[in-house]
Amino acid sequence: MTNPREPIEEQPCNSTSCSKSLWQTYHLLIFLALALTAGRITVVTSREGDTAFLSANDRSRWATVACLVERGTYVIDEQIAIANPIHRNRRPWNSIDKVRHLGADGSQHYYSSKPPLLATMVAGVYWLVHQITGMTLTQYPAYVPRLILLLFNLPLLAIFFYATIATTHRLLKSDWGRQLAAASTCFGTMVLPFAISLNNHLLACTSTAVVMWIYMRDHDQAESKTGVIPFRYALLAGFAAAMGAANELPALSMTALWGLIFLIKDRSTILPFSLGCLLVAMAFFGTNWIAHQSWRPPYAHRGNGELLATLTSKSKSPDEQLQKEVTRLLRELGEGPQEGTAITIQKSDETNRWLVRNRQIQYSLLLSNLTNGPTWELLRWDDWYEYPGTYWKEGKRQGVDRGEASKSTYLMNMTIGHHGLFSITPVWALLPVGWILGLAVGRGSERWFHIAVLTASTVCFLFYLNRPLIDRNYGGVSACFRWLLWFAPLWLVTIAPVFDRLGRLKLGRVTALLLLAFSLFSVATALETPWQSPWIYRFWIFLGWIEV
Repeated sequence: MTNPREPIEEQPCNSTSCSKSLWQTYHLLIFLALALTAGRITVVTSREGDTAFLSANDRSRWATVACLVERGTYVIDEQIAIANPIHRNRRPWNSIDKVRHLGADGSQHYYSSKPPLLATMVAGVYWLVHQITGMTLTQYPAYVPRLILLLFNLPLLAIFFYATIATTHRLLKSDWGRQLAAASTCFGTMVLPFAISLNNHLLACTSTAVVMWIYMRDHDQAESKTGVIPFRYALLAGFAAAMGAANELPALSMTALWGLIFLIKDRSTILPFSLGCLLVAMAFFGTNWIAHQSWRPPYAHRGNGELLATLTSKSKSPDEQLQKEVTRLLRELGEGPQEGTAITIQKSDETNRWLVRNRQIQYSLLLSNLTNGPTWELLRWDDWYEYPGTYWKEGKRQGVDRGEASKSTYLMNMTIGHHGLFSITPVWALLPVGWILGLAVGRGSERWFHIAVLTASTVCFLFYLNRPLIDRNYGGVSACFRWLLWFAPLWLVTIAPVFDRLGRLKLGRVTALLLLAFSLFSVATALETPWQSPWIYRFWIFLGWIEV
């Protein structure tokens, strides 16, 4: 009987022939993964069957893409009002992921709550499709989106595959470890299901993979003078690092760390890397300003704006006297209503806050102090998520969107629970071992890479764990804890050396294959749509462990 702990002898590899053979395997795996994704994209459809939109998340972006090309505006009022021609009460373009604020024309309008950069990029692809075919998203919402996804998502997914696999190929020593790392890249993470939908996560993953490949591409020569990074590569690295942050805001921590470790590796990268970041920053803030006349993205407008005045009143709720005082103050500021018109004051969704309407302009009236008598603050309105019929009102949110009150429960479900990193994607269980190996035996730039990834992973994990209640929702209805999905290429490279060591023992190979198999199981459950609760969450509902 064979001893499962018996070491497996690795055959020596001729560098040229072996590498060529391995890359043939890589090409095959990548081709199969892309074919699988393309097949899913070509039949992707909404639950009702009238569009190719899978969730409120992607509907929000598709509405912006359509309005940019067809109307030349980021305003989505007309698009979300479109009704299904058969079921008139259905609005296939409408989404809960929208905000409402004062537009440049002085009227209140609806916009996507997503940063507009990605939608603007996709609109460029749509414009080409429209010019060539004459078809519009509004006319063919079940077919044109599929064509755009094939043209936009498939190249991104291919770049993610090749950049990550090229990096693991250079790092690993055994053929078995390299092949398992390539299989894990193509089929072992939740990146694959998200490639069938319009979302920011795929672009963030690909951007991260590109900057990682540039940093690690000559890691064996990092200590020699030949390890200098060419200007064009450093420029692309800065661009990719910033693009990752533009699509996943917490990835800004990794962008800063990329800049640092590139500087340590080659001081001459500071200028081109910074220029690359600057290009993305200009695009990110520029599109945001054009769309919203604000430097902050829409999701950052969830509170009260600039303080305009402080008032005192004997009443704990707005009365006629307070209304007159607010009217007077607004007129002094040159923003008040004209003679013969009046402002209106109504209760806000937030405690101790009232909404003041002066024609189309809105203000916040906040009861701020009760110790020495009621004190009122008049502020500019800056809660773009509060509008008539908003889903984000307290008591109206459903399921995971209500937020997890207990941080300990949230921590458990983030790691080994129904949205867990390790329960949904078990290959990530090798991360601690990967970091230990990387820090213990890694050389030069490789060790700095592991330090940076470990630091960014810890920062982002704690960031999401300590979010306010409304944000402790596991990323909403999605097949995994999607906010950490952009770490996929970094974590794949982290665990890759572990595959080499597991491959030396038969038991180790079995363990690694089982981890990949269970990860692939989760991927398969989400191929219909990534915008569904994880299979573990749904199973726990079936068992009665979760009330919805």
